[in-house]
Amino acid sequence: MFLDSFVISYNDIILNALKMIDKNKKSFLVSVDSKNKVVGIVTEGDIRRYLIEGGSIQENIPFNKNFISINNNEPFTNLFFYFKQEKINFIPILNEKDELVNIISKKQFYLMLLKDMRYDIKSLPYLDENELDYEVFDRPWGFYKSTLLADHVQSKIITVFPNEELSLQKHKRREEHWIIIKGEGKIILEDSIMEVEQGRYIYIPKGCKHKVINSSAKENLIFAEVQLGDYFGEDDIIRYEDKYGRI
Repeated sequence: MFLDSFVISYNDIILNALKMIDKNKKSFLVSVDSKNKVVGIVTEGDIRRYLIEGGSIQENIPFNKNFISINNNEPFTNLFFYFKQEKINFIPILNEKDELVNIISKKQFYLMLLKDMRYDIKSLPYLDENELDYEVFDRPWGFYKSTLLADHVQSKIITVFPNEELSLQKHKRREEHWIIIKGEGKIILEDSIMEVEQGRYIYIPKGCKHKVINSSAKENLIFAEVQLGDYFGEDDIIRYEDKYGRI
């Protein structure tokens, strides 16, 4: 049922293609012949250009026969090569009969790498990019971007805006390792206060109260954070002080 919203007959009309694209929200369709063999790809951009040149929405879809696909027996690592091509944002996955069995997008592929997942082509989950919403989080003090999500480790790049600070907090189920990438500031570890600058490394054990402050009025403070433990949820943040009223 998932693939039905992406598959259209090669001799269908543009109007029906536009309705399907509007429904699947992914801006493309896979074109098949009467034997369900994949024969081409049609994108919203292809249709738009065709209509601008004088085509009619009642005409047959202008599908592209020169498309990239991957066979479900190929190594997962082949996707690295395919997605290096600038305009390739999704790839149909075909079986030995050239029938569509799945679709993978560039965003979905990168998310799998981010999560340290290992797949073969046949076991790929269906296309669902909603998970990408958590890749970058905004916070009142700045934002962070996840770079790895695995069972016992999570890593982030954290940006703290000028004159902003994280809450004074601790964690019961993870330790943290920080390295300052850019800028300067102050870090509180229990009763100690440290001045930090580019290249400084800080180790934060489990249960240790800590806080980072960007003391600059103009420059962002950027640091890498590697968390080691068995749980990385937000509910493992125990706050003691917070500039933004989140206690």
